[in-house]
Amino acid sequence: MPPPTPHALHLRGRRFSYLDFGGPGPTLLALHGHFGRGATFAPLADALAGRCRVLAPDLRGHGLSDNGGIFTPEEYMADTAALLHALELTPAAVLGHSMGGALAFLLAERHPELVQALIVADMTVKNQPPETQPILDITDWPRRTPSREALREAVEARSIPDATYFLDSAHHFPDGWGFLFDQADLMASQASLAGDLSAAWLRSAGPPALLLRAEHSFLLTPATARWMADARPDTALRELPACGHWLHTDDPAGFAEAVADFLDSRQPGADPRRGRR
Repeated sequence: MPPPTPHALHLRGRRFSYLDFGGPGPTLLALHGHFGRGATFAPLADALAGRCRVLAPDLRGHGLSDNGGIFTPEEYMADTAALLHALELTPAAVLGHSMGGALAFLLAERHPELVQALIVADMTVKNQPPETQPILDITDWPRRTPSREALREAVEARSIPDATYFLDSAHHFPDGWGFLFDQADLMASQASLAGDLSAAWLRSAGPPALLLRAEHSFLLTPATARWMADARPDTALRELPACGHWLHTDDPAGFAEAVADFLDSRQPGADPRRGRR
């Protein structure tokens, strides 16, 4: 099923695009990673239809939302809080992948009244060398190419084995094919999230959390994932086998099952052991 027609809101002086998959059940706010867009969560929304209302925004500088401005975690969090308040959907379960995972637990730290439950998908709190390389240099990626396939080839020629994820943000402009995101914006955004986020993770304690790790993650090591689960109260850890960093596209059924199991386990009267691994 294709994603619904994007909606738009003007918040904090800029235009934001978001997908509202509708339906009954509690709200699940889904935050994408760098270079992504809300539509990446369409398969999850389909799998959870009838159980959750999935809301998937394009974060600032991504997708159909406005580019430019300041790219810091504080700005992203303020945008997200403004969206939830504008749509009167507080509190919500908040899921984030990669950068979106960091924004999700930072939101729980700064605005605990907005977050009912937390799902962090393959994001580390040690977002710095030598644990990981937090910044993908895209400064020499082409602004325009004559075709979508040429855009893929240009990205993959820069040591990206598979550009499929990035091509979700490809767009046909009047002067050729390019990305919806601006290179300078996302270089600034990546830099703003680099560093040790451990203290913020610990301060996010309050809402129950599920930490999902991809077996073949290049970002979240087994040791750091174990520390994150052990150090933060009411945090379950679950690993998705045979998946890389983009676990929600590598195993959409397993990803949806893990999310659904966790959310179901937080319902009144549910077995508290459900969703734990």
